[in-house]
Amino acid sequence: MALPSVSHRSITFLSLFLFLSSSLIPISHAATDTLRPGESLSDADAQTLVSARNVFVLGFFSPGNSSANRYVGIWYHPNVSVSPEVVWVANRRRPIRGSGGRITLSQSGDLTVLDGASNLIWSAGASVRPNSTLQLLDEGNLVIQTVGGGAVTWQSFDYPSDTFLPGMRVGLNATTGEPQLFTSWASPDDPAPGKYSMGIDPQGSAQIFIWEEIGSQRVRRWRSGEWNGHKFIGTVMRALYNYGFSYNTEGVYFTYTPHNASLLRFVMQWDGLERTWMQSPETRQWKAVWEQPSDECEVYDKCGAYGSCFLDSQRRARCQCLRGFEPRFADEWAASNWTGGCVRRVQLACNNTGNNTGPDGFWRMDRVKLPDHAIWSRNTASEVDCRKVCSSNCSCLAYVYGEADISCMMWTTDLVDIYQSTVFDYDLNIKLAASELGNRSKSIRRIALIASMSALASLFIVCGCLLWKYNARRKVNQRQKENLMASSQLSGGLVSDFSSSSYHVEEKQEGKNSDLPVYTFDAIQIATNYFCESNKLGEGGFGYVYKGVLPGGQEVAVKRLSRSSGQGLEEFKNEVILISKLQHRNLVRLLGCCIQAHEKILIYEYLPNKSLDAILFDPLKKDVLDWNRRFNIIEGIARGLLYLHRDSRLRIIHRDLKVSNILLDENMNPKISDFGMARIFGGDENECNTNRVVGTFGYMSPEYAMEGLFSMKSDVYSFGILIMEIIIGQRNSSFRHMENNVSIVRYIPENVKPIIEKLKIDTKLV
Repeated sequence: MALPSVSHRSITFLSLFLFLSSSLIPISHAATDTLRPGESLSDADAQTLVSARNVFVLGFFSPGNSSANRYVGIWYHPNVSVSPEVVWVANRRRPIRGSGGRITLSQSGDLTVLDGASNLIWSAGASVRPNSTLQLLDEGNLVIQTVGGGAVTWQSFDYPSDTFLPGMRVGLNATTGEPQLFTSWASPDDPAPGKYSMGIDPQGSAQIFIWEEIGSQRVRRWRSGEWNGHKFIGTVMRALYNYGFSYNTEGVYFTYTPHNASLLRFVMQWDGLERTWMQSPETRQWKAVWEQPSDECEVYDKCGAYGSCFLDSQRRARCQCLRGFEPRFADEWAASNWTGGCVRRVQLACNNTGNNTGPDGFWRMDRVKLPDHAIWSRNTASEVDCRKVCSSNCSCLAYVYGEADISCMMWTTDLVDIYQSTVFDYDLNIKLAASELGNRSKSIRRIALIASMSALASLFIVCGCLLWKYNARRKVNQRQKENLMASSQLSGGLVSDFSSSSYHVEEKQEGKNSDLPVYTFDAIQIATNYFCESNKLGEGGFGYVYKGVLPGGQEVAVKRLSRSSGQGLEEFKNEVILISKLQHRNLVRLLGCCIQAHEKILIYEYLPNKSLDAILFDPLKKDVLDWNRRFNIIEGIARGLLYLHRDSRLRIIHRDLKVSNILLDENMNPKISDFGMARIFGGDENECNTNRVVGTFGYMSPEYAMEGLFSMKSDVYSFGILIMEIIIGQRNSSFRHMENNVSIVRYIPENVKPIIEKLKIDTKLV
């Protein structure tokens, strides 16, 4: 009988019983994490290795309902996990029959697994030096190293099974070009390699793939999208860990570390889904918090070349051809067989002078998972330049520009694996023939007009002058109209929208005009010296912040949002509405805004000391923050948060409280900023749920990160993390206590008094 398991496999009840009963006496006296030369572990005696802090166990087990087949593996210790989840298997392809197996480390340093007849089942470390030891680490890594904790000559992390643990690497060998793969089990009860695997793209792009083995072919099943230096642009990942790509002489690899004390693991499941499992330290139960593919549109190339996938109201996958394209096989497409994809209706003109339809143009497709096989052009300075490069290249079929994060990306092969959804940040510009852009009739009329006017040169000149004057006047009128509309919407419209609803926010300054000044983009360019690099105060995923000077001489901070920031028009309006109405000494003051074309800009009061992280984490500046100042900053943030949660007429949940969103004025008084993700609660509301989890790694409460459930407690959790960072002077994401290797969440509360006392008496802080 198998133990119940939260995930896809478990050790049999019999195996666990033998481990807990037969080995009680040996473990109590001789539990060890190390095997020395000439020593062995016996399955019959239920002997195991246990990591130093009782996190992982190495031994023999039988998976699922199987009792005859025995495997050597690593699983979670019962002290940390209710279900002993297996994370690594040595002899996946060759199980041992019966309980006569042994794990042996030879004098020469070879690690072997033998059956009851001493037949070799599995081995590792053939090139290992003599006088080596085998050790099971608390990270779940089994290592062979020279005696005395010397160089590691072999480790299980380099030969993964189906589980991606924190600290492991999904790598690509620089010499061979072969990816390091995580391969699923064949079934829940069979650890043999299955047909699904996960790894880095062997073709060199910085993205992760899931492959399915079909016959002798390995077919792409899912991809993460390209890595832009901060995240994967083709998927939405839970904010549970720090992750990133690294490049070195050995190759390229992806790795991650969790933010808090919770156990975390990625598993390539036998059913083709990659699931992220998270365990609560309190309950020791596992819960699936993320999986890919998350829906049918996530399946690779669902709609074929030049087809786009979308979800209907029942979240069923549907396909449509891109504009300017039609189904390659109409009958199959009508029968919902979309794999044939689409073909272009009108061929591109490019440099073909015989084409009379006019020059090719671009059609913008909003919010898409960008196609596979992109070509990067990081030296392109602007979207205009990116467009020109693609226009002048006959092979270029589409482009996208993402400012600082992805710069310019272009495609010269079939556009495949496109998924249109609001969860994505980028717009794809697809090259089409002029006739597909609605310009054919205009082109014909223009040709006819030129032909007729060629016989009447003088009249042509007169008409041309009149037409030029008319267009110039129309543009001026249109610009004035747009400015008036923008001013009306923001100075009055947005405020009135807010005031007319049931969501009012209390103003502390009675009688003050609530209308917010709206500035033109030209005025903001002048104020910032055309966004001069020397005026830049900072940057982030949202965009850039510049110092500016208004015509009256007032210094301001100008926040220019990038299109890839993820903050849409509604979130921008939300921030404008909230901050313009809130009045508190510990909240940043909004002075104006701008919405013009694709530009979304906020104008704040200028705070000379910038953000708290610029001082707190700077080794040359942090000395100015003695204990009294740190305490005052904590108190000021608490007052601002109390106003948002209790003293406003409605509760306002910030949802992105972090050290970089705390600004400091000239007297080091803190002000909470960045309300783009804030939510307003009604008088009887205490919590809310969202499918779009936003925020910052390390500051998000577990229930928000895992379930999308947020409330005042979410902000309080973030505030607690912020307090710890202020006290210790380190980022929560990089803190690890060297002696105990614990996170800031566990270490600081247990040691807060001595830490504060040290701050008070530290001569650097007095």
